[in-house]
Amino acid sequence: MYIYNSLSRKKEKFVPLREGKAGIYACGPTVYNYFHIGNARPFITFDVLRRQLEREGYDVTFVQNFTDIDDKMIRRANEEGITVPELAERFIAEYYVDAGALGIRPATVHPKATEHIPEIIALISRLIENGHAYAVPSGDVYYRVSAFPGYGKLSGQRTEDRETGASERLNVETDKESPEDFALWKAQKPGEPAWESPWGMGRPGWHIECSAMSMKYLGETFDIHCGGKDLLFPHHENEIAQSEGATGKPYVRYWMHNGFINVDNQKMSKSLNNFFTVRDIAKEYDLEAVRMFMLSAHYRSPINFSRDQIESANASLNRLYTARDHLRFLRDNGEDRDLNADEEAFVSRLSGYEARFDEAMDDDLNTADALGAIFELVRDANVSLQDNASRKAASAALDSLGAICGVLGILAKEAEELPADILSMVSEREQARKNKDWKRSDELRDAIRAAGYIIEDTKQGQKVRKDV
Repeated sequence: MYIYNSLSRKKEKFVPLREGKAGIYACGPTVYNYFHIGNARPFITFDVLRRQLEREGYDVTFVQNFTDIDDKMIRRANEEGITVPELAERFIAEYYVDAGALGIRPATVHPKATEHIPEIIALISRLIENGHAYAVPSGDVYYRVSAFPGYGKLSGQRTEDRETGASERLNVETDKESPEDFALWKAQKPGEPAWESPWGMGRPGWHIECSAMSMKYLGETFDIHCGGKDLLFPHHENEIAQSEGATGKPYVRYWMHNGFINVDNQKMSKSLNNFFTVRDIAKEYDLEAVRMFMLSAHYRSPINFSRDQIESANASLNRLYTARDHLRFLRDNGEDRDLNADEEAFVSRLSGYEARFDEAMDDDLNTADALGAIFELVRDANVSLQDNASRKAASAALDSLGAICGVLGILAKEAEELPADILSMVSEREQARKNKDWKRSDELRDAIRAAGYIIEDTKQGQKVRKDV
């Protein structure tokens, strides 16, 4: 696999630190609300990265954190009159609901920042000892950016261009050595959650949390760190400075960042009233269609979210479900015989579609071209496997289709069972056709269609599916 490395700004062949193993850290949500459609893109993208590496035989350790202490969390908890842990517990549970509906698998480890305070304090202490950080009388601790000559190597931004990080205070700090220095530990303010530390009661800064958690589970140097492009600076830049400042070792070998999402060709923002949570979208659309939409473009490209795009993705998804269900019907009802010559030729082509899929995925996770290979397979199956197809040919096609769609995390839903009244009409219609009562057969066909189902007469019997 070749990966575009944000650090080197070029595609590089993925060579893991340990043969056969891959360690990935993905920045997770701050759990003060439902996650939004912009968050969904990296969650989906790097879930697919993990699946493809597993398909290629890697033993993947996938770590995605929960930021469960943050200014936004404190503010939201105060507004609701609850504790920060209560707020975190609620929205972590809601994360799993929405992530599950998007087909995102749970990480190998989902660490919480508040459960790693000892590791965070130890890392800060290490930075103070080697001169990369300093404490001030107020109880705050800052990273000394001037002590790290490599600062800016990921983002290309100079220290004088540095903006305040999302978790840092917006007031002018008078006790910092330099304006670009950033907070590692924040002294407790009245009413804020806090932990004991060598510098007094306080809480960690946002950036240090990810350094401590990633290195605990993946080591001081690991393979891949990923997240949205918005995290490249200052968050990921600061992670590098903290981690490498503490260890003296390279922190991450491959950095991956996905592109932004626009909504109706405008930047997503609350002020434009085009800011949607995944929970909002789920009220209108099946979230598998959202996943399909996200995968229809290369992950590094910007993508435009609109209802038309989601409906188009949903139509494409339905085409795949229709093909899968037809193949299942042929597998269960087709001719029980060996492959004929045409079927043998078709089955031999399946490996080619899988190879094209893998080639696309290995080219910096090109899911758009990978989807193209899937639709080529489906078109070939529709032409090559008619109603008299052998069960073996249909089964082989299903295996290939399932294997590559599984990497993208689509086509995972089982067909809904037919309601009892539809099953009754299908059974009655079958009997009517045996009795050559064509009038009654047509009446039942029309009634089934009126109820939202399509019925087809095949050599193997009646085939019924929900009309989409």
